[in-house]
Amino acid sequence: MDEKTTPEEAEPSAVESLHEALDQDDIVLAREAIASLHPSEIADVIESRPSRERDDVWQLVDSELEGDVLSHMQDAVRTELLENMHPAQVADATKDLDADDIADILQDLPDDVADTVLLSMDEQNRQRLASVLTYPEDTAGGLMNIDVVSVRADVSLDAVARYLRLLGHIPTKTDNLMVVDRDSHYLGVLPLTELLVRGPETSVGEWMEEESYLSVNTPKAEVSKLFEQRDLLSAAVVDDENRLLGRITIDDVVDVIQKDAEHAVRSMAGLSDDDMFAPVFTSTKRRAVWLGINLLTAFLAAWVIGRFEDTIHELVALAVLMPVVAGMGGIAGSQTLTIAIRGIALGQIVKTNVKPLIIKELTVGILNGILWSCVVAGIVILWFDNPYLGLIIGVSMIINLVIAALAGATIPMLLKRYGIDPAIAGGVILTTVTDVVGFMTFLGLATIFLVA
Repeated sequence: MDEKTTPEEAEPSAVESLHEALDQDDIVLAREAIASLHPSEIADVIESRPSRERDDVWQLVDSELEGDVLSHMQDAVRTELLENMHPAQVADATKDLDADDIADILQDLPDDVADTVLLSMDEQNRQRLASVLTYPEDTAGGLMNIDVVSVRADVSLDAVARYLRLLGHIPTKTDNLMVVDRDSHYLGVLPLTELLVRGPETSVGEWMEEESYLSVNTPKAEVSKLFEQRDLLSAAVVDDENRLLGRITIDDVVDVIQKDAEHAVRSMAGLSDDDMFAPVFTSTKRRAVWLGINLLTAFLAAWVIGRFEDTIHELVALAVLMPVVAGMGGIAGSQTLTIAIRGIALGQIVKTNVKPLIIKELTVGILNGILWSCVVAGIVILWFDNPYLGLIIGVSMIINLVIAALAGATIPMLLKRYGIDPAIAGGVILTTVTDVVGFMTFLGLATIFLVA
């Protein structure tokens, strides 16, 4: 009977084997491991190695895969590698990539180097790139791929099939053929499935479908939202006169969603580092700003506590219980803040539903405040044998949870109105509000009713 393989005895994955080979400086084994990996996996391995080792790993990558690996890499790490490459190498590595991927790579290069790379490309690739580089990176124009097959509505399916055979290839991730008129105005799409199952003598117009399209200036957040809501695999991109310029495919949208999610996670901690092995002094400088802001807010809370120093001296139990009031308010506020930031990011918060949202969150804050104030008050009464102290902390918690709910709902909207990213500044401001209100309410009520 064969023994079961334990997790410890299981064969290591190709990625693990590559890391082991790199750690042991086994170049032969490392090259074999890299050859079995997908370009995105190679990019992940390079990103996970310290900066001083990345160029050594890059040298092991097959030249035919270099462009694909670069296209899957984080911007900061990719820029680091590109700075060490000759412009001709960059041009050769990216020659087979989609125009939108090449544009992303070129935008990470200094202008003079990017110009040199463009000049080293053939005329066809330069023309492909020109239309993409014209538009901002965070718009549909910057995301689009100009490799698209278009057909006219008045031609037969048989003519389309012969045309495709003459081309000899179809752009990757093509699910629809774009239908246009004689002046390249976008009309709709012809699903490839229709081309296979319908009579060859019928026309494109008979089976053409009206499908969502995007203006070239549509922000990338709206692009990803449209793909999510309508379950799209691709969408046409048109100019102001409805002329077809290109298409966006689902893989580009997934990249946008992933980058936005990573940005949101980093922003909530005040981080802007794309590269976990970014230079020490660079990371220190970036993080120091938010640490300084947090320090100022901490001193503000400390100043509030200092105003009630005499009260705390007379009733030491207040010092023990202060974190309970502030902490509960902070958690309650964070819950509301997360809902509001998510609503803003998804475009679900509009002028007409702001008031109902605030009322709903205030109601939740009041109900939770009543529930947990009763629980905490009971614990405090049993602990310190002081019903008045229990009553005061209960009232303080209700007030702080209500204020926390109000702040959590309104702070993101105010920050958004003034052009500040709520994910970055929202948490810092909310913590300040809940700490200050919590301490001031609890210590103020104690000063009035227990000490005075």
